[in-house]
Amino acid sequence: MKKIFIVALVFLSLQSCKNDKVEEEKTDKKIVEEVKPKIVKEFGYILNNYKVIRDTIKSGESFGEILDRHHVPYPEIYKIAATARDTFDIRKLRAGKPYTILAKKDSTEKAQVFIYERNKIDHLIIDFSDSIQTKYIHKAVRMVIRTGSGVIESSLTEAMDKQKLNYMLSLDMADIYAWTIDFFHLQKGDEFKLIYEEKFIDDTVSVGVGKIKAAYFKHKGVPLYAFDFVTDSTKNISDYYDEKANTLRRKFLKAPLKYGTFRISSRYNLRRRIKLYGNRIRPHKGTDFAAPIGTPIHSTASGTVIASAYRGGNGNYVKIKHNATYSTQYLHMKKRAVKKGDYVKQGQVIGWIGMTGNTNGPHVCYRFWKNGKQVDPLKEKLPSAAPIKKNLKEDYLNYIKPLREQLDEIPIKYPEETVEEQ
Repeated sequence: MKKIFIVALVFLSLQSCKNDKVEEEKTDKKIVEEVKPKIVKEFGYILNNYKVIRDTIKSGESFGEILDRHHVPYPEIYKIAATARDTFDIRKLRAGKPYTILAKKDSTEKAQVFIYERNKIDHLIIDFSDSIQTKYIHKAVRMVIRTGSGVIESSLTEAMDKQKLNYMLSLDMADIYAWTIDFFHLQKGDEFKLIYEEKFIDDTVSVGVGKIKAAYFKHKGVPLYAFDFVTDSTKNISDYYDEKANTLRRKFLKAPLKYGTFRISSRYNLRRRIKLYGNRIRPHKGTDFAAPIGTPIHSTASGTVIASAYRGGNGNYVKIKHNATYSTQYLHMKKRAVKKGDYVKQGQVIGWIGMTGNTNGPHVCYRFWKNGKQVDPLKEKLPSAAPIKKNLKEDYLNYIKPLREQLDEIPIKYPEETVEEQ
């Protein structure tokens, strides 16, 4: 009996060892599977096959210096640069921009591919592993519809910043309402809502905002709606219209400079007194928009240049005739971009901010004529541009109906409120 017990014990011990061995083999197999390298693909390349170097362009650094550092001889660099020039001038690499080098994995570690990030979406690839090939790749962009709202305390930019909204949205809103709202005289308590696109790459990386699809601005108690609508699908032309299909555009912009680039330093004032002249009345028949030297000046409406010259206290100036009723003039430019006889479009750059003529600071003096008399453009009820075409009006009203309902349902968020993801 004792012998039978010993044999059984030995058998169980051997069986246990066998099981341990099987478990060990399973464990070893599992470990091997876990350390198996994952295939990583980017820019159309399997990165596992290369030594990957990521860096940024340094100030003053050239394309040649980068490739030389990664073991590409200069005769080959010259050939690469010459071939790539038809697609991209490598002398235009900008400091601070990221780039990626894909190099050989052998002892030479010689660069094979140069990838330059122009922006988060567009990349330039120069592949010289065999023949020299240059191409652009564009990462797929996914549009997500977002909403936002806020209340004005001092400025639109500040209100959007407090709601963690992209800075570009304030500039886009200013462009949409450029003809109807003076954004330098917003009232505390004015409200805004918007429905806009946000761009994403790689599913989670935000790369900025797209178009504002619909907007609402309550200014001085008056609600102002704006809806983006395509009026010519073949040319992809669109514009903003209100809830009644009236265009938001006017024949004149409110200012000759882009929102966010200036401040009004002096207004139209026929009873202005100047201490320098003994506190006597010296009428100021223009509106001064102060901005840094070199800031672009835009024509506030389309028309023909009837004067472009340098003259006395005006310095460099341009005068534009828009029709039989209206003309505008822009003084103290650093440099003029148009000449007499040129036809210019609304928003076209006609010069740059300077300090020529009689001025004590960089600005443009904007003068506005109506029927031959200088008037205050900020107090004029300016004429509207053409409304939407009649054959598109019904389609437009049907298109904006759900957008308006969505706008009306967006709650106004006050500065102390936390912004939630939409």
